[in-house]
Amino acid sequence: MRIGRLSVTPFQLVILSLVGGILFGMVVGEWAGKLKWIGDAYIRLLQMTVLPYILFSLMGGLGRLDLDMARRIGIAGAGLILFLWTTAMLTLLTMPLAYPDWTSASFFSTSLITPPSSFDPLTLYIPSNPFHALANTIVPAAVVFSIAMGLALISVDNKDGLLLGLQNLSDALMKIASFVAKLAPLGIFALSAAAAGTLDLQSLARLQVYLWVYAAAWGVLTFFVLPMLVAWATPFGYREVMRDARTAMVTAFAAGTVLVVIPMIIERTKALLKEKGLESDEAGTAIDVLVPTAYTFPSVGTLLGIGFILFAGWFVGSPLDVSQYPGFIVTGAISAFGTMAVALPFMLDYFHLPSDLFQLYLIGSVMTARFATVLAAMHAVVISLLGASAMLGRLRREGMLRVLVVGLAVTALLMWGLGFALTRLVPYKYTGYEQLVTMQPMVHIQNERHIDNPQELLPLPVDRPRLEAIIARGTLRVAYPRDAVPFAFRNRDGRVVGLDLDLLRVLARKLGVGLEITRLDKESAVRALQDGRIDLLVGGLTITTQRAIHWDMSEPYITEHVGFVVPDYARKAFTTVESIRSRDDLRIAVLEVLHDSFYAPLIREQFPHATIVRIKSPREFLMGKTDADVMIYSAESGSVWTLIYPEFSVVVPQGLKTRIPIGMVLPPDEHFADFINLWLKVEKTQGIIDALMDYWVFGKPQNENAP
Repeated sequence: MRIGRLSVTPFQLVILSLVGGILFGMVVGEWAGKLKWIGDAYIRLLQMTVLPYILFSLMGGLGRLDLDMARRIGIAGAGLILFLWTTAMLTLLTMPLAYPDWTSASFFSTSLITPPSSFDPLTLYIPSNPFHALANTIVPAAVVFSIAMGLALISVDNKDGLLLGLQNLSDALMKIASFVAKLAPLGIFALSAAAAGTLDLQSLARLQVYLWVYAAAWGVLTFFVLPMLVAWATPFGYREVMRDARTAMVTAFAAGTVLVVIPMIIERTKALLKEKGLESDEAGTAIDVLVPTAYTFPSVGTLLGIGFILFAGWFVGSPLDVSQYPGFIVTGAISAFGTMAVALPFMLDYFHLPSDLFQLYLIGSVMTARFATVLAAMHAVVISLLGASAMLGRLRREGMLRVLVVGLAVTALLMWGLGFALTRLVPYKYTGYEQLVTMQPMVHIQNERHIDNPQELLPLPVDRPRLEAIIARGTLRVAYPRDAVPFAFRNRDGRVVGLDLDLLRVLARKLGVGLEITRLDKESAVRALQDGRIDLLVGGLTITTQRAIHWDMSEPYITEHVGFVVPDYARKAFTTVESIRSRDDLRIAVLEVLHDSFYAPLIREQFPHATIVRIKSPREFLMGKTDADVMIYSAESGSVWTLIYPEFSVVVPQGLKTRIPIGMVLPPDEHFADFINLWLKVEKTQGIIDALMDYWVFGKPQNENAP
């Protein structure tokens, strides 16, 4: 392609699109998020051909083999492929050693309350209904079905026409994929612009950690582990392997695909066999079959991309636990039969990580994709030489195991050193607190003021209907208590903001009145409600039976989840109810205002051996002013508190399913109570409360549909 007088390659055009998209997003800001639909369309086009191609190419590739050769080559090839997969996946497990121990915290995520998927190999890998697996992008099950069909075709008579049809279908799908690849500049520009415009700079900066770690793992696998497998386990030396592979590696990098170098790899490998005096029909046939057949299986280069899942867990502050590693290894290897466009969204969902992180991967993949192709070329060279040596009886398996052990040790040491360097060289500043205190209201009204002295508020006549009094007064008077994050709090500008305050701004706007805001403790606020000095008390107030006896409360408009706020280092100890019950010395901090009416009965029922420590404010626990081990609290609100105190995390233990209804405290006026409850239902139906939750609880940016 030519731009003016300059000749630009497709790869260069993609790089220009990436840089241009990032610059565009940084300049125009959140408006660039409107381009996200173009990027989403590009992703869907990428995914469109993947599963059909897996189906047809695996069936056709395996179906072409004869039974005897398939058995011999299959045993050798399957063993080699599994060994290379194991090597790659174990290498990935060393990557978290390089991730810096940076201070981080995040808003609430539904991953906190979603129970982790149990590893069920029957459901994941054995398709009772192959069409269901294909329709629902269950990649492992689709791959198993394709392999089973391909193996069955080996012994089927009169299959030539079918195999030709499968080949034609595979070729047609490749043509579609090639056309979609031409749209890469547009898709990458849209994705990078939307990401740069809506992601904070800290997130984009942290992507470089993934790129550095990826580069280190790629270098070890490409220039040490894979060639040394051949050097230590076959008659071929390291220099011979690199000489045999270098042309294919450079060509694959330039072309962006390993497919074009398969004939080159076959030719160069056979020439090396002849040079070493090892040429034979069996070895030649093994190379002819293994190289193109192995192309339909995930290469080490493909598997390296699965390491993004480990980065994603670190990125959001929920790294995968060691107990999840077996599922990660098996699921990652099988999912990699599809492209990363299918495998990574599937695995992000499987491990309950935010699906939006896939867009971050796509931005990084502009850099990593070519290097993955180089590694895939080396993978093909190594498979061919190992396979030929196995057919000749010259494969030393103890040498392969030695390389595996040494390679993992070298990689782990390198990752540890890289982590040490990244911690000190990559600039990083925690901005979670800054993000919280600079949040601005989603809803704006003309007449609003904060009353610092509650004595300015005059009572109403006892018999006057509250709604009539509000309209006549021209203002809605509301109160909120201390420590009501994220429902009501002062931002850096001194303005009272939060979910409840925005909701009340909606109410004031619809009533055509102003808003007067004051801060009161709960008991004073209830008295002020009764004598008419204020009209509503808000601040994420929990509805309990005891409170409903003494206070007039609205119906719940939000439901939160009970969880624990714990020190970061202790997070893994509170993942299940059973693990918490097994502790005899546990001290749980409980807010005094909710001790008797809500949390104390729950603790006595669920954790009878725990000791309750009463606190007046979450800050007592978060600032270390109590000897409690954990604090029981709302998971949603607790997550926002961790932005202020990032050395803490929120955990919702598996098996703890208690919910917290949130409501407002009302004055003793039945008509006004009916009005408020009806109004809350209307706002729920219209999606206003969901929009406010997205912004104040989930931390999503404001959008054009804001109330």
